[in-house]
Amino acid sequence: MTQQTRQIVLASRPEAEPGPENFRLEPTTLADPGPGEVLVRVIWMSLDPYMRGRMSAAKSYVPPIEIDAPMNAGCVAEVISSGDPSLAPGDVVYGLMPWAEHALVPAREVKRVEPGAAPLAAWLGVLGMPGMTAWTGLNRIAAAQPGETIVVSAATGAVGSLAAQLARRKGMRVIGVAGGAAKCARAVQEYGCHVCLDHRAAPDARTLSDQIKAAAPDGVDVYFENVGGKTLEAVIPRMNVHGRIAVCGTIAWYSGVDNPPPLPPVWRTVLTRRLRIEGFIVFDHYAHTPEFLAEVQPLVAAGQIKWRETIADGLDAAPAAFMGLLQGKNDGKQLVRIGADPG
Repeated sequence: MTQQTRQIVLASRPEAEPGPENFRLEPTTLADPGPGEVLVRVIWMSLDPYMRGRMSAAKSYVPPIEIDAPMNAGCVAEVISSGDPSLAPGDVVYGLMPWAEHALVPAREVKRVEPGAAPLAAWLGVLGMPGMTAWTGLNRIAAAQPGETIVVSAATGAVGSLAAQLARRKGMRVIGVAGGAAKCARAVQEYGCHVCLDHRAAPDARTLSDQIKAAAPDGVDVYFENVGGKTLEAVIPRMNVHGRIAVCGTIAWYSGVDNPPPLPPVWRTVLTRRLRIEGFIVFDHYAHTPEFLAEVQPLVAAGQIKWRETIADGLDAAPAAFMGLLQGKNDGKQLVRIGADPG
């Protein structure tokens, strides 16, 4: 028997900030799962900044979403019908799925959630792709060391908040950068930053750079880059010789993906201070997921890691929630609750 459901497709490509006109909610019908497939009921859906790049036709590390094709996201879902012996109805899995209320996906492309290990939504946040991204950038890309000073941009976001906490636990001096006094207070009180600077209160990069200098008089050894823009321009002059920059994202520039901005003049500092800058995409590092989980999952279970979630309810709410994410309106991980957790 077929499954009637709804999905959100890419209706048009945005020229700048995405708007409601770029999305379309439509009904669709899913067939029964064939061999190696599972039909799932989506429970939680993750919204992440990288999705803005996939709405563009510009060449990137993954193909763009085609017009009239469904958007996709990391999701947690319950199996309702299975054509694969490795999964049975009632199993809860996570993986990449369409923006939809139900999905038909290859069984090999999802992973079973460990029952009771953490709240289901955590597998899209602190124990999922954002958490793995934070751990990878800090340890494998930046090779952060105890006693060093790190600046973490978007320090209250899903990635930045965990990067800050892991850096603090490693024995680093942690300087966060976030948007607004409330987020900065949270970065210090909950996420382990010694200091957090409000980039919105700084009128320009020079002012923010002076604030970084005051917070890190001995310079910055590691920069965990999530935003680009003014913050990047402010941090680079404060980097120490042989400093490392882990480039995770550049959200300040995402809406100009088809016409990227010029490099800031401070880019010369990369040469004079022999900085190492490495961009990374987390799926290149998934072989190290067991190491990440071995470190972070016990901390989550013990309540030693803090995280927050901003939740939008219902598939219909996804486009507005995504647009708010790109504008920094979320507090922590942005999620969409599509259905109820299994009883």
